[in-house]
Amino acid sequence: QVQLQESGGGLVQAGESLRLSCTASGGTLSKYAMAWFRQAPGKERQFVAGIDRSGSSTWHVNSVKGRFTISRDTVKNTVDLQMNSLKPEDTAVYYCNLPDSAGRLPWGQGTQVTVSS
Repeated sequence: QVQLQESGGGLVQAGESLRLSCTASGGTLSKYAMAWFRQAPGKERQFVAGIDRSGSSTWHVNSVKGRFTISRDTVKNTVDLQMNSLKPEDTAVYYCNLPDSAGRLPWGQGTQVTVSS
């Protein structure tokens, strides 16, 4: 079974950047449209950005538009999230998975992003 693994999180100051990466063991991500989600303390997991199988179409929630960019590398079998101009409200655990709940893969452990003001 495909297992997702997120990496790249850390502690940064407001205005700085991070690049998150999603990899998969036991399968290839190129079979799927993929998305990034985040879950802040005490809140539900929410969608952040998605990308289609080819990488030609992406979509981002309004709160991250112009700051975050989702991309994929089919050779490396990764789906990345470039996060620029980070804000304290971006603090959350970030996860990758399929954008639609139908057929969604088991969740990975996520990667913690903490943005200090």
